[in-house]
Amino acid sequence: MPWLYLFFAITGEIVGTTALKASDGFTRLAPSLVAILGYGVGFYFLAIVLRTIPLGITYAIWSGVGVAAVTLIGWGLYGQRLDWAALVGIGLIVAGVLVLNLWSGAVQ
Repeated sequence: MPWLYLFFAITGEIVGTTALKASDGFTRLAPSLVAILGYGVGFYFLAIVLRTIPLGITYAIWSGVGVAAVTLIGWGLYGQRLDWAALVGIGLIVAGVLVLNLWSGAVQ
């Protein structure tokens, strides 16, 4: 169950960050409310996950997947450009998350 909660935490963070961009500095009400709700959901589930999965592992996965997903959403939804360095960086983040999950003894 902690892994499902981590998925919810990551999803909340992604929704919150994406809506934060759309909120235009909290000048648009609906996206601002979605951002606040998304971060609230994300942090709530993150707190639950931290009861069972170690802090370092949880944060690495939560932030790594979130950064990669938000970067791709920024590219697809907002037309933000990704150069080769950005793509390599995203690849390294994904590789790090995979290494943690597949081969690290620190993950329970």
